Amino acid sequence: MKDKKSYDVILFKAVSYALKAEKILKKEGLPHKLIPVPKHISSDCGVCLMIHLDVKNNIMTSLAGKVDIESVRTLAD
Repeated sequence: MKDKKSYDVILFKAVSYALKAEKILKKEGLPHKLIPVPKHISSDCGVCLMIHLDVKNNIMTSLAGKVDIESVRTLAD
């Protein structure tokens, strides 16, 4: 049986917040991926950031006070 890989998605209230967060993370060289919000989380159109759990603390510190985050959810493949 294949082990499932866990990752977090950071959700934002607006696409503009997600794009701002992406810009900050790119500038700081922190790994992330901009993806559509998974349908089981929201049926609305939108994007979120997928991050690996091992860099979560660094990413959250980088975004603190700079971008409004709606929620962070842990998912698995």
